[in-house]
Amino acid sequence: MKDVSDQQVAEHLKRLNPWWQSARVDEATSALRPRAYLEPVRQLMLDSSLRRAVVLLGPRRVGKTILIRHLIASLLESGVAGQRIGYVEMDHPLLHGQSLEALVRQIEAVAPAGVGTRYLFFDEIQSHKEWEKYLKALVDHRADLRLLVSGSAAAALKRQSTESGAGRFTDFLLPPLTFSEYLQLRPEEPAIHEERPGLYALDDIGRLNGQFVEYVNFGGYPELALSPTVRDNPERFVKSDIVDKVLLRDLPQLYGIKDIQELNSLFTLLAFNTAEEVSFEQLSQRSGVGKQTIQRYIEYLEAAFLLKRVFRVDQDGRRYQRERHFKVYLTNSAMYAGLFGARRPDDPEFGHLVETALFAQRFHEDARLNYARWGTDDSEVDLVESLPSFKPVMALEIKWSDRFADKPELLRGLTKFVRNNRVAEAWATTRSVFARTTIDGSELRQWPAAVLTFHYGVRAVQGRLASHEARIKGIEA
Repeated sequence: MKDVSDQQVAEHLKRLNPWWQSARVDEATSALRPRAYLEPVRQLMLDSSLRRAVVLLGPRRVGKTILIRHLIASLLESGVAGQRIGYVEMDHPLLHGQSLEALVRQIEAVAPAGVGTRYLFFDEIQSHKEWEKYLKALVDHRADLRLLVSGSAAAALKRQSTESGAGRFTDFLLPPLTFSEYLQLRPEEPAIHEERPGLYALDDIGRLNGQFVEYVNFGGYPELALSPTVRDNPERFVKSDIVDKVLLRDLPQLYGIKDIQELNSLFTLLAFNTAEEVSFEQLSQRSGVGKQTIQRYIEYLEAAFLLKRVFRVDQDGRRYQRERHFKVYLTNSAMYAGLFGARRPDDPEFGHLVETALFAQRFHEDARLNYARWGTDDSEVDLVESLPSFKPVMALEIKWSDRFADKPELLRGLTKFVRNNRVAEAWATTRSVFARTTIDGSELRQWPAAVLTFHYGVRAVQGRLASHEARIKGIEA
């Protein structure tokens, strides 16, 4: 019985790393515009003061591998010699059984580069058994290596990185496309753009809303956003390439999950109710599954970045001691269209998809995001951001309607919450108009949902979300 030879591995590595000879990446990568998150990841890779490996996390098909190739292109353009950059697809059959240390030796033998920093990228790292232990050893003993690993099994990567890589790994979550990224990647001219930090130029709210509807239905995944072929069949792309692979292949056994059909049914139910309040009691009654099992399923779905829970606070912004209810959001509104079909802007479900899309700009932050509901009349605020002390600093009511612009008093839950907590930022979204008013000394701003989603998307990339004061050119000065 034959074994894979070192020569075969060496030839494969040469094919994966054409820049060892040509000092450039392939034309297909060069033709694609990089994601806006390229620079933050690049800074992590280049920061020599951090003796850590970068673990690139994220949902399936959000562009992790393309981001790696753009990182390589950036390194080459900055003058790093091609021989100092190594890329490995860990799931290739020729590399089965190869240790990380052995692969590093192979790269150093095939592409000798002398003394100096070497940049190594290991994609689909979950294919390598106990990768986290070997990666930790490389971080500890090879100060000359800058390392980034990535993979599709997001739940497994997150769990193993957290448990074994404390102090050695830096997790970086690559989210689905933000609305601002989507507009930059699409071939048509955006109806809004940032002229300089915090100053936006809005050309036409009607055209922007048309682009926003497209984003809500198709915008989260680069392929779905850019490929007409994929967009013609979003159900196949989302269901087969994303959801099924996560539920069937990405190691749900880590969470003690054996009944994949049961897990899939629960996810479908939660996805259909995105931006709705649910409870374990309701879910158990509807599905016939025990509450503890549902809790375990939801933990896995969150770890796989398919959905996110948001917990309930009272009129003072404090969490309830017994969390019977919570809201659930898909991490990407386009997932809904892939599962249940695209929605038109006047469909009754579209308001919940607007809320999901707006939340998606922020779910990957460390911000404390909750929703408020209290009282016998079920007063509610869609999103509340709080300090670690639980003091609310931002309240947001998400509407896909202009009817509250002239009658903000109808936003009863929001106005009660603002009066009670004197929040620094109070927001409500509309469909197409701007307005502002004052509630007991707190300013309430109403912006079109598309504009605020764009704003949050820009701030998400720049790391200056809630506290940044943005102004609309010609509208707010």
